[in-house]
Amino acid sequence: QVQLVESGGGLVQAGDSLRLSCAVSGRTFSTYVMGWFRQAPGKEREFVAAITRSGGSTFYSDSVKGRFTVSRDNAKNTVYLQMNSLKPEDSAVYYCAANPGLLLSASRTSYDYWGPGTQVTVSS
Repeated sequence: QVQLVESGGGLVQAGDSLRLSCAVSGRTFSTYVMGWFRQAPGKEREFVAAITRSGGSTFYSDSVKGRFTVSRDNAKNTVYLQMNSLKPEDSAVYYCAANPGLLLSASRTSYDYWGPGTQVTVSS
């Protein structure tokens, strides 16, 4: 069983930065493609970013490309989301998720395991 726990959320002002972390239990972390998603009130959960098993390739949604950076440390079983130049529309609950497949994916159905989420609020 794989368990994920996000941390690092909070209340910031527009233009600020935050780094989210997701700690993953188990010895198979390096076998998962990892993704970040977010969900704002009244909206569907949407893809933010994903990273391959080795960390060699990444994929971003157009709304965060150039501002957010996903990375991972397989020795620490942790995936990160560095968020810069935050905007009020980035406010949401952010979730990390683990995908046992080989390819980067923006589809929620590709991810088998999910964390409980961490709240990010960006004030204007």
